Amino acid sequence: MAENELKILSAGAPKTGVARCAEAFSRMTGIPVSVQFATAPVLRDMINSGSSDADIVVAPIPAAKAFAESGHTVDSTGSIIGSVKAAVTVRNGAKQPDLSSAETLKQAILETDSLVYNEASSGQYIATMIENFGIADEVAGKTTRTKTGAAVMEHLHASSLTNEIGFGQAIEIQVQIDKGLNVKLVGPLPAEVEKVTTYQSGLLTRSANNQSALELLDFMASEEAREIYRGTGLI
Repeated sequence: MAENELKILSAGAPKTGVARCAEAFSRMTGIPVSVQFATAPVLRDMINSGSSDADIVVAPIPAAKAFAESGHTVDSTGSIIGSVKAAVTVRNGAKQPDLSSAETLKQAILETDSLVYNEASSGQYIATMIENFGIADEVAGKTTRTKTGAAVMEHLHASSLTNEIGFGQAIEIQVQIDKGLNVKLVGPLPAEVEKVTTYQSGLLTRSANNQSALELLDFMASEEAREIYRGTGLI
């Protein structure tokens, strides 16, 4: 590791935008930046336990606020990175669920042969949605939980089922499509159960006096960075 290297610890959904922003900053300043990605629950554990040696964290807003309140990050530092929507994905050629309403989605979940979603925060939301539909017990036996969002698409890609529904962040689904996985983005969740997650950066307390880290945070809040984020699908 270079002596002046900066480190970002980021949740997975905005990772492409965060990584490209870090690359742009390095090209502009010559300061190396490494980026580590983790699911939101793992990220929270790393920050709260003090096991991360990152300078900057990118997390969902509730987690970012909690980090500031607990003194893990410097209050009033950082900026909004962008938002992502929870969405539905299927294997190309598979039956597409009707996403016109919460009721049609509920019916599709009941009728599908298999459900796939992750164990991260986005997947926890899907589990809660299914519980709120009142069908959790009915679909438990056909549900697969993966460690990450990417693994959901990998599961669908390798599957031979023609009636299987996956859930993930729209931006993560598109990344896997761009990588060549045989899946498609059906669309965001219906308006009644819509889930939008917004991510925010913050300076970890251990780097409060690191001028380079402050400069990186400023760059991450710039219009140039926002264009990078939008270019990767963040809204």
